[in-house]
Amino acid sequence: MRDVCKSYAAELERLKESGSLRILPQGQHSGKWIVSGGRWMLNLSSNDYLGLAADNRLREEFMQLPYMTSLPFSSSSSRLLTGNFDIYNTLEEKLAAMYGRESALVLSSGYHMNSGILPALCDRDTLILADKLVHASLIDGIRLCEGRCIRFRHQDYDQVENILVKEAAAYGRIFIVTESIFSMDGDLAPLHRLVELKRKWPSVMLYVDEAHAVGVRGENGLGLAEECGCIGDIDLLCGTFGKALASVGAYVICDRVIREYLVNKMRTLIFTTALPPVNVAWSLFIMERLPQFRERREHLARISSMLREAFAMQGLLMPSESHIIPMITGSSADAVLRAEEMQRKGFYVLPIRPPTVPEGTSRLRFSLTAALDSSDIERLTDKNGR
Repeated sequence: MRDVCKSYAAELERLKESGSLRILPQGQHSGKWIVSGGRWMLNLSSNDYLGLAADNRLREEFMQLPYMTSLPFSSSSSRLLTGNFDIYNTLEEKLAAMYGRESALVLSSGYHMNSGILPALCDRDTLILADKLVHASLIDGIRLCEGRCIRFRHQDYDQVENILVKEAAAYGRIFIVTESIFSMDGDLAPLHRLVELKRKWPSVMLYVDEAHAVGVRGENGLGLAEECGCIGDIDLLCGTFGKALASVGAYVICDRVIREYLVNKMRTLIFTTALPPVNVAWSLFIMERLPQFRERREHLARISSMLREAFAMQGLLMPSESHIIPMITGSSADAVLRAEEMQRKGFYVLPIRPPTVPEGTSRLRFSLTAALDSSDIERLTDKNGR
């Protein structure tokens, strides 16, 4: 080993000793099952919340569409050069119409979205108030901003209001940044409270990441903002195609002037190759059918409630109000051992460790999907699954 790499090797060994070493898992998918190491396990770590990714009927219907044969498998360019195919415009028009807003902008991934929007919109006259537990992609975006950032205690909106009272007059623009369903605890942001704060301070803009709510919440699956009736009050309403919608990429719903500004200033849009048109067409295909998946959403809500209630009866800390349900273990080593035990019993659950979560809060995270049924949840919570 070259001397220049020895420090990397030492850090990897430290991570291994602390139970924090990551490896890329290997496995084959078969519906709600995953096969790894010759063992069939119920997949409880997927973000395929509606079970659409493994729906062969949908896939076959899509493949029969007459325009399929003309869709390129690569855009071969950024959208600002030759990569802005008509299918992009059709999808964005569909998104804007579904949300009842002026415009939408499709992006290559949730990471591109969250790491690119705020750096484009913020200057030195901007204050960012971000929940302590927002996703790493948002944190990375905030680090690239010129403005000042204050990370407020998780879901502590009294603290947010106190900050606004003290600081609002000093800034021309203030962004409050949150997830709607938090990816690690599965709890919900009180969007009505955020809207109240926005109305009280005209300089406030709301940035809400709906990555884990799109598809599974709201009458038409548009997310928690739809469920709460406040789509029109959120300035930057962000969603992803890569989870419940079984595709790839992301989008932001916003006013037309914001969209045009992002097209001109957002580096993660300007300097990246656009999504392949065939993937954009699949996203459009799913969005057109999203309201039809109501039964899947209702089923997911029922089995999620079953698991939350079962864990609560076992005395486990239960912040979750959604289909993302954590089992807090504390140390990274305990999380790894508990995950291995669950896998031996036929449940594919992975440990979540720092830096993804704060030190001392390592956990197993159960991500439920509509492909599961009540008997799966019962087996998970009986004496053999515990």
